[in-house]
Formats: sequence, C-alpha cells, structure tokens
Amino acid sequence: MTKLDLRKELKHLYQPSAKAPVVVEVPEMKFLMIDGVGDPNTSQPFQEAMGALYGMSYTMKFTVKLGPLAVDYPVMALEGLWWTEGPVASVQAAIESERAGWQWTMMMMQPDLVTPELVEEVRETVRKKRNPAALDRVRFESFHEGLAVQIMHLGPYSEELPTIERMHAFADEQGYDLRGKHHEIYLGDPRRADPSKLKTVLRHPVVARG
Repeated sequence: MTKLDLRKELKHLYQPSAKAPVVVEVPEMKFLMIDGVGDPNTSQPFQEAMGALYGMSYTMKFTVKLGPLAVDYPVMALEGLWWTEGPVASVQAAIESERAGWQWTMMMMQPDLVTPELVEEVRETVRKKRNPAALDRVRFESFHEGLAVQIMHLGPYSEELPTIERMHAFADEQGYDLRGKHHEIYLGDPRRADPSKLKTVLRHPVVARG
C-alpha cells in the first residue's frame, strides 16, 4: 500500500510559525467545498454542511485506501474562507458585524489522485449510508490561492483579531495589498481541546503593490 504524507509535504502551508508572519506561494490544490451564510455557532445550515463535508472526506479516504488505488493518506484539516458583503472600515468592523450575515466556504483538501468520477462514487456511498442534508451542496473544485501571507494563531477563535492585524501590518510593510478572502485552517478540535491550545492557520492572499 502506498502512503501519502500530505501533512509533511505541505508542512510550510499547514504548520507555519506563530512567531512572525511569512509570505508563501500556495499552489493549486483540489478541495471538497460547501458554501453558506450565517453564524457558525448557531446556524443549522453550517452544522449540516460540516456533516456532509466530513462524511465525504472520510469516506473518500477509506474508498481510496481499500479500493484499487490502495493509497493511504490523512484526512486534511477543515478550512474556511470568510467574508462579508460590501466594504468594511476595518478587520474589527468585519468581525463585529452581524454574524448572521457572514458568508463562508468551508473546504477540505483532497490528494491529486481524487477525480470528479471518484467524488460522485463517494457521494452515492455516503447517500446510502447516512444521506446528510447538505450532501448535494458539496462540490469538488481546484483552488489556486497563489501569493499569500500567513501566520499561526494560538488560542481561542474569539481572540484572533490581534494576530490578524499583525499579519495585515506585515503585508503592508512588505509592499503587498490584500486581495481575495480571509482564510482559516483549523488544526485543533474546539470540542475537545483547551481553547488556549487551539491552533489556527490565518492566511490572506496578497498582490505586490504597484
């Protein structure tokens, strides 16, 4: 059986230092994705999205491992793109805006060997076993983030603001403008971990100024 150590291969993208922001080039990768709107703490559609996304990702892993491909790999971390409609004066304003209006794309990276045909096979397997409410909303896409700044945030999600502002200030000092959507990668499980020990990769795509 072949083993893919995706976490080791992509360590520079999924295990950055918490000491200082860095600039990275994020290659094109494949993801299972699902879109929605609302407060992740209270939204039923968000919970349904998580059930479908995790269900497909874990079923994909075992389908690949036990099937003709015989490749074992780790299920990758949950990731999220976050934004609000319309301009906001600051990061603080965005965070404090009405949570019900937050828009998000939640996603989980898949190895290159995954194909659209395999995704549909796995979708039908999940449908027969559990049939989560949001199953048909999951899509399979390539995502190329390109040049970005990132840093590891240690601690509760509610205390991300100083780390985000530090990352944005670094980008500005290095001659970059922000573009695209705020990106978070959740390395810890808030249901089990001490909030002070949670690890979250914070990332934002950038473009060279001028």
